[in-house]
Amino acid sequence: MLVFFNAALAGPVAAAPRDLARPAAAVPTATEAPVALLVDLGSGQVLHARNPDRRFMPASVTKVMTLYLAFELIAAGRLDPAQVFAMSPAVARDWRRTGSTMFLDAGERVRVDDLLLGIANVSANDGAAVLAEGHAGSVTAWTGAMNRTALGLGMTGSHFGTPNGFPDEGRTFTTANDLVTLARAMVTRHPDKFGYYIGRRGFDYKGIAQVNHDPMIGQVPGADGIKTGFTNESGFSYLGTARRNGQRLVLVLAGVDNGRLRGRLARAYIEWGFNAFERKPLFGAGAVVGTARVQDGDTRTVGLKAAGPVAINLPRGSNPGDLAATIRYDGPLRAPLAAGQEVAVLEVTAPGIAPARIPLYAAQPVSVAGPFDRIVNAVAGVFS
Repeated sequence: MLVFFNAALAGPVAAAPRDLARPAAAVPTATEAPVALLVDLGSGQVLHARNPDRRFMPASVTKVMTLYLAFELIAAGRLDPAQVFAMSPAVARDWRRTGSTMFLDAGERVRVDDLLLGIANVSANDGAAVLAEGHAGSVTAWTGAMNRTALGLGMTGSHFGTPNGFPDEGRTFTTANDLVTLARAMVTRHPDKFGYYIGRRGFDYKGIAQVNHDPMIGQVPGADGIKTGFTNESGFSYLGTARRNGQRLVLVLAGVDNGRLRGRLARAYIEWGFNAFERKPLFGAGAVVGTARVQDGDTRTVGLKAAGPVAINLPRGSNPGDLAATIRYDGPLRAPLAAGQEVAVLEVTAPGIAPARIPLYAAQPVSVAGPFDRIVNAVAGVFS
């Protein structure tokens, strides 16, 4: 059963002062970018979307899933950055000097740490294949793990046929919404690895220095980048992120005609996202924003809180009227619950803007009810 809890938040939102700068709209046109999506990762609020569920070939943006899978394996103790893999003759035959490269040679031994840096920052096709075969035994086994991981994240519009996104007759595809899901998982589940491996200006390996062609790194304040992609079949694509003043935005562009245009669009799009909206704080960090009913627990309710401060983005100068908050969860929740377990979603809405959907977590643990707790809960239920 889906349970709703509605609450009106602080009254009408006042219009922005007249002297605030109002940046010109910098949303890519449909001709410039057939697929475009800009999301506030903290709130889940969509600031702009065009064809977010249209499938497209991601080219080298595929490597973000390879990196995420590697991060998951490292966290689980199944992969060690200090491990060494060798480029097998089969991988050398298919991937030596093919497209973007780390210049690996047959039989060459390379650390996982260097493979991840090469994949993330110079889009190494050879590095992705060596990592895949080295850990999983074959590239096919690795891509199978990529697809299982994607489904586990809810990326139902994606499929991966390679670890690096090289053209494969359309077997590899994704959607903008799925890439935002992947970016959110990478940033929130593996912030340290994300910070270490992603967004370097370049990579020097074997004395060969290469630059990272990410269009935002070093040009947009707070930009981490993530990954660019290009093939003749797919055009130019990009998954990127930037963080300012505690707010992280992520963008997706796909189907762009050339790399220079992709860079200009990405920079203008993310700046528009930061500057065209005001963030209205709703709840402070650690605040309990509501409760959820619990079944068979040692308490009948559990407090709910977000992972951090809760805010919503409002167009500058707008007066959208009253904000409303709705807590949604499949309930009553069933004990036991762990503190920090994700159990609900806070949806914040206002007329004329996209809703923000913020995950909510149990504020405290709830154990399974003992005999005395069951009696107390039963009596309380009669009088509630």
